[in-house]
Amino acid sequence: MAELDYAGVNQYWSKARPSILGPYMMDGFGFPTGAGRFRFHGESRIVSRLIRELDSNGTVLDLGCGVGYWAEYFAGRFAKVVAVEASLPLYEATRRRCTPYPNVAAIHGDVLAFEPEDHYELVFLGGMLMYLNESDVISLLRKLVPFLNSGGIILCRETTVRSGTVTRQGEYQAVYRCVSMYRELFQQCGLSVAHVERNVPYVLMQMGCELVKKWKAIIPRRVQCIHVVGHMMYWALRLGNPWIARVPAVLGRAFPELTNHFFVLQAGTC
Repeated sequence: MAELDYAGVNQYWSKARPSILGPYMMDGFGFPTGAGRFRFHGESRIVSRLIRELDSNGTVLDLGCGVGYWAEYFAGRFAKVVAVEASLPLYEATRRRCTPYPNVAAIHGDVLAFEPEDHYELVFLGGMLMYLNESDVISLLRKLVPFLNSGGIILCRETTVRSGTVTRQGEYQAVYRCVSMYRELFQQCGLSVAHVERNVPYVLMQMGCELVKKWKAIIPRRVQCIHVVGHMMYWALRLGNPWIARVPAVLGRAFPELTNHFFVLQAGTC
């Protein structure tokens, strides 16, 4: 299996545009900014349900916090949030967004080098593991397990494929693992998988990304009108939600190519 080159990964994110579309990998498809907010609000409803039993007096560790939308979300629900981000432009966006929240501590640093100093009710990895090689996924999670409160959880939101592992090389690097692969990795870390849930808001927007990508591949660039096509695609998906996300399964089609899942993890192997 191909290994990620962390220098390349870091270089890509050091130049990332600090918007809600950039970290969601939704730039370049002509979508309005509202598409990112639509996806975030859909995901936040799922997260709200998954964390509702947690102690609001506890601390959240948000690793790879991006532009800070999740740190801001958790700040209104927990006593303290520690948000860690290696990309300077994304860290600065988090710091600005969370300035009104005195219970948020934003840290500019490498997630792998971060040393826990607290005990956490929730550790949130919102698309972090896909940028780590397998050995580092295991090392990171094993390091975090002893710092979970009793009853606390690690909540991962990771882009997945239907089977096996796909490693993307080049300017943008990532590793996409299937659900069963993640289950195996989590078990090696002393974690049990309490719940797995398909991230429908991600799938909906990913359908749009992959359809626009097909449009760009077959239509000459001078007449692509991506801004118009992207806006139309977004509104078609939004107005067709939620039933439109079910159409590929009804037709027996494996679409979109990439999907996404939430994993609720607890200390203690199955």
